[in-house]
Amino acid sequence: MSTLTIRLPETKHARLRRLAHSRKISMNKLIDELATVALAQHDTELRFHALAASGSAARGLALLDKLDQKLRRR
Repeated sequence: MSTLTIRLPETKHARLRRLAHSRKISMNKLIDELATVALAQHDTELRFHALAASGSAARGLALLDKLDQKLRRR
């Protein structure tokens, strides 16, 4: 396990401490959870861009048109 030291404004640190307290978890666990969410969002964005680069723009637009037509019928 690694140690991470960060500098935060006191007000932000206090808010994070209150958030951890309200979730009944330690500050360490809170930061770990927030880092997990940030990494998952980043991985999702990378996957989206990789899939978009390998896809067909024409097929994607055709699917959006098809979806638009179905939504208009409702």
